[in-house]
Amino acid sequence: MRLLIKNGRVLDPAQGIDGRMDLLIEDGKIAALSEHCDERADLCYDAGGKLVTPGLVDMHVHLRDPGQAHKEDIITGTAAAAAGGVTSLVCMPNTSPAIDSAETVSYILERARWGSARVYPCGAITKGLRGEELCDYKSLRAAGAVAVSDDGRPVEDEGMFERAVEQAAEAGLLTISHCEDLKIIDGGIINKGAISEQLGVRGMDRESEDSITAREISVAERTGRHVHIAHVSTRGSVELLRRAKARGVPVSGETGPHYFTLTERELLRRDANWRMNPPLREEADRLAVIEGLRDGTLEAIATDHAPHTPAEKADFLSAPNGIVGLETSFLLGYTNLVKTGLLPLRRLVELMSLSPARLLGLPAGTLAVGANADLAVFDLEREVTVDPERFRSKARNTPFAGTALFGPCVLTVCGGRIVYQRQR
Repeated sequence: MRLLIKNGRVLDPAQGIDGRMDLLIEDGKIAALSEHCDERADLCYDAGGKLVTPGLVDMHVHLRDPGQAHKEDIITGTAAAAAGGVTSLVCMPNTSPAIDSAETVSYILERARWGSARVYPCGAITKGLRGEELCDYKSLRAAGAVAVSDDGRPVEDEGMFERAVEQAAEAGLLTISHCEDLKIIDGGIINKGAISEQLGVRGMDRESEDSITAREISVAERTGRHVHIAHVSTRGSVELLRRAKARGVPVSGETGPHYFTLTERELLRRDANWRMNPPLREEADRLAVIEGLRDGTLEAIATDHAPHTPAEKADFLSAPNGIVGLETSFLLGYTNLVKTGLLPLRRLVELMSLSPARLLGLPAGTLAVGANADLAVFDLEREVTVDPERFRSKARNTPFAGTALFGPCVLTVCGGRIVYQRQR
């Protein structure tokens, strides 16, 4: 099918393009990109007044499949992704069973053939995420994995983590670290500080994140191998990464929309939809995360999309950590960073598409002729109110319900196929 997207503002940082252009898609690829295209097409979409970008790339998503499909599955998770303009995502390995074998990678990729976005599995660093035995990274890579992580847990043994980084790099896999010292956490459920004291609940000291971030930087510096730090939430970790990058250490970091929009004060409502790991921090941390995005210390915005059922999230003290985010990530970035003047729109698109694609070596993040026809169209002038009941995800655990935001995705194309079109 030939699809023509006309009159949109095409923003493609990879090519340095930002202007009104027409885009022709044929056989799943970008066939032409020009100021005016008169080519015949089977379907024409008028993107006049709207923004056209490469499809977003989310490098940190929990699809819960296999084993926890009551929370989310590959079909509903990719449908949620498409509704947010995400056309490529990396699914994390803390499933049941964990993504620690070629067979599980193959299962995910087979299921993803019927989904609405490209799925790239992240294999486990250790078998069963138990921190006892390294996985076979070459077989994970051969099956289709693009990275490894024990996300949800750290690799507690530094020597084992260093061996993992070396072997993963040799296999062509990016190592993603969940930075958390479990001994320091000691059962904490929110940030340790004035709010945890006021609520009378055990807190999670920021040193838990900062100490393991420092350890991973040291491993990257010793080995010369790239280590990526997941969901950065503290000003300490941002500064550690900034200093490491300045001296040439091969490290990178991501953060989530909740860390640049919310603080621990939200927890005073005692609602588990504001509980995640790492937890919401203080205002100084929120500002540090934004500065990290502004100056390049943090190279990607990822959602850490973590679906849970309403029953699981019902009790503040016992609920599992995590929120969903695929359908609100661009909205939050555009409203809170671009409209406020904190980031240029081009930088936001880089952080949510081109940069994560480059970190992972994915064929994504550009609208160049010959590239995969993965793109999203956003209506930047339109204001919408977040309504979890309209989510394509199975889950509703978002702290942004009822929030008015700008820039909804109105069309998503993946592999030349329209996988989402906003109806109202």
